[in-house]
Amino acid sequence: MARRSLNPTRRLYLCTYDVLASKEGDKRRTKLYDLLLDHGEHVQYSVFLCELSMVERTRLVGAARDILNEGEDQLLVLDIGPETFEWSSRLDCLGKTWTPQVRSFIV
Repeated sequence: MARRSLNPTRRLYLCTYDVLASKEGDKRRTKLYDLLLDHGEHVQYSVFLCELSMVERTRLVGAARDILNEGEDQLLVLDIGPETFEWSSRLDCLGKTWTPQVRSFIV
């Protein structure tokens, strides 16, 4: 995700989830996957990179709380830093190559 905007309030978050494997858990997992896909880039099975403002992050976490069974499931949201932080040079990718998506806002 190499998108750069002119809004310095956006931050990059690594989001990863673990949802209980069950009939109901599968439904929650699908909803959580769709929610995260609406907010960022699907990187691996349950891992997403999301560039969010504080308001977007708050809405994402609120929506995730409505989906998750907090006694059985887990969502981790790690603040990597400002979207302008050059994190990709610190990433080692072993195995199948992963290339961040290049995105831009259309205003």
